[in-house]
Amino acid sequence: MAESLKDSLSFFKDKVNDCIKSKKSISVTTHIDCDGLTSGSIIAKALIRAGARCTVRTSKEFSKTVIDSIKNNKRDFHIITDLAGGFAKELDESLGENWIVLDHHQIPDDEHDNQRVLNAWKYGMDGGTEICAGGMAYLASQALDERNSDLSSIAVVSALGDRQDQGERKSFTGKNFEIANIAKEVGLVNIDLDLLLVGRETRPLPDALAFTSQPFIEGLTWNRDACLSLLNSSGVKLKDEGRWRVPAELNEDEKKLVIESITRFTSGKNATEIMSELIGYIYTFPHEDKRSFLRDGREFSTMLNSCGRINKSGVGIAVCMGDRNRILHEGESILIDYRKMIREYMNIISNERWRISESKTCVMVNGEGIVPETMTGTISSLIAGSPKNAGKIVILRTHGEENTIKFSSRKSFACTSSVNLSDLMRKGAEKFNGIGGGHDAAAGAKITKDRLDEFLNYLDENVVNVQSQDSSQ
Repeated sequence: MAESLKDSLSFFKDKVNDCIKSKKSISVTTHIDCDGLTSGSIIAKALIRAGARCTVRTSKEFSKTVIDSIKNNKRDFHIITDLAGGFAKELDESLGENWIVLDHHQIPDDEHDNQRVLNAWKYGMDGGTEICAGGMAYLASQALDERNSDLSSIAVVSALGDRQDQGERKSFTGKNFEIANIAKEVGLVNIDLDLLLVGRETRPLPDALAFTSQPFIEGLTWNRDACLSLLNSSGVKLKDEGRWRVPAELNEDEKKLVIESITRFTSGKNATEIMSELIGYIYTFPHEDKRSFLRDGREFSTMLNSCGRINKSGVGIAVCMGDRNRILHEGESILIDYRKMIREYMNIISNERWRISESKTCVMVNGEGIVPETMTGTISSLIAGSPKNAGKIVILRTHGEENTIKFSSRKSFACTSSVNLSDLMRKGAEKFNGIGGGHDAAAGAKITKDRLDEFLNYLDENVVNVQSQDSSQ
């Protein structure tokens, strides 16, 4: 019988306090994406405050090789965040009782009874929508010391980075809602209804509208000239003393003008649906500078993702830990480079049509030679966000290290397939001696190149055929 969340957090506190009292060293290993960097940072900050000796390292995936590396780093105790689902047995064999995992990805049933696995699903929480690794790390930090409530703001960023704002009008649900409100109560986050334009604090208005792809507005999305024309005709002032204004600077009257202009542009076609998606909850960090990419929660999360995806995880962790000097400028440069890379990859995939194989229910994308393995999740999410792929499952593959192939799968908007992508990727990878897992609507896998054809046949049998049955019911 799995223990309660309260008991598990008490177990975590006891383990950490034992390390502190006996002067044992602690290593924190975490994932490279936003949720990984935030969860690792939250735990590291809480450990340092408690007087623990700790180090932080990142990994783009988890495997037996990573476990060997953790074992060989000579630390006494090991905390793993946003990784290691399905590896409890191997961790027990290699590290004994000297480890704890804080995670939210779906796990095999046999891990529910392992005391060292602190996973959202064990406690009746949906790890795909109600809490992420950053949230689990925050709960653990609170168990160590209630004064760690200020770390709630970083947990908000983690939930946004994992796209868990799935409630009405992009709100949070479950524990995410509770954590966000704690951050609000202590004055670290403002939560308001507003226009959901990309780059609220940093992008010029025409760019912000053009790069907003959810909702996708035919004729405006990815068309800056059209956006500039629309905004010019709206009567909204676009520049202030020669400087482009950003969405966060619009007053209420100007927002209404923008909304009216977009509504007229769509000529009633899905206008209600578009506006319902375009207005939602924003999460603003009032202590960050205006026009900073850290002031808007979603932009903050994008910056962290960019750091991890282009092998600059240390910069993201430093920012989460509070560095606001030189490292902040480096983070801004990384974000700019990251956006350029995304545009390049998307343009190539769009132009080289042979890379895409489509059916009524699935989109298979070959990113080999183009998309780095660290960017598969980002690109598959963007492809899944395109309106032409609505209702489908998107599966992207690319070359990985050491003669491997990396897969990333996503359910697009309005996808009603019963296929659980976490089970699909984990079981399929295990069948071909690989690794895989994730969530119902977003998961990944890695296999060796020599098993590619077999794995593709497996996907065809277990995605296309199953979906066909779904759609025929």
